[in-house]
Amino acid sequence: MITTLLAPFQYDFMIQALLVGALVGLICSILSCFLILKGWSLMGDAISHAVLPGIVVAYMMGLPLAVGAFFSGLLCAAATGFIKENTRIKEDTAMGIVFTGLFALGLVIFTKVETDVHLNHILFGSLLGISQEDIIQTTVVGLVTLFVVLALRKDLLLFCFDPGQAKTIGLNTKMLYYVLLSLLAATIVVSLQAVGIILVIAMLITPGCIAYLLSDRFNHMLLISAGSAVFSCLFGTYISYFINGSTAGCIVLVQASLFFLAVFLAPKHGILIRRLRA
Repeated sequence: MITTLLAPFQYDFMIQALLVGALVGLICSILSCFLILKGWSLMGDAISHAVLPGIVVAYMMGLPLAVGAFFSGLLCAAATGFIKENTRIKEDTAMGIVFTGLFALGLVIFTKVETDVHLNHILFGSLLGISQEDIIQTTVVGLVTLFVVLALRKDLLLFCFDPGQAKTIGLNTKMLYYVLLSLLAATIVVSLQAVGIILVIAMLITPGCIAYLLSDRFNHMLLISAGSAVFSCLFGTYISYFINGSTAGCIVLVQASLFFLAVFLAPKHGILIRRLRA
């Protein structure tokens, strides 16, 4: 039994996947808390889908895929902001139009390009088959993103929680808006190889939701979010080895399971706990 349970750790690709998955989960979980406070769940979804045309164009030009993904994500955010500021269309509606348009453009371009890169790797990730080059890229971009988020933590927190107060005390809210968008785009690029375009939104939203249900203090929220995300990535990757299932899918299912446990059993906000007290 012990030999069977330890079998995944005999392979370098599994150790590699566990470490990269934990790093991706940590980065996504920290940013997730800010997105939950800001109410930017749909923005994360929009940018994660909008990176596809950038990836395809970068491949055609021989550039790193992460470069194309990053700038494509920023284009989505900038286009959304432009439409919101210059038309009667609300932000959530503009996001829906922009990201579906860019995603469709990416699909059309992809079908016209002869490539040995399988679309499933872009859509669903390939954590077990991630290359050394992608590991280095993910690690460097991820650590830089994490450093910037933590360095600007207080300013970003006030901007997400109360933009009016942030502007009153002299913070450059417009700059913080674009900094947060850039961090979001960079985090999606980091997560691309691990869980792919489609499932990255779960990595960006679920950990923060779990923490939000379990704590009312932001520092505690960051710790809970990080812990749940890292556990989900490690356990999901581990389980995927035994059931021969999608690694990204297993990670997200573990996160979803933790979320529903928090929904019902959270000490203060859990449904069952509130009913028992009543």
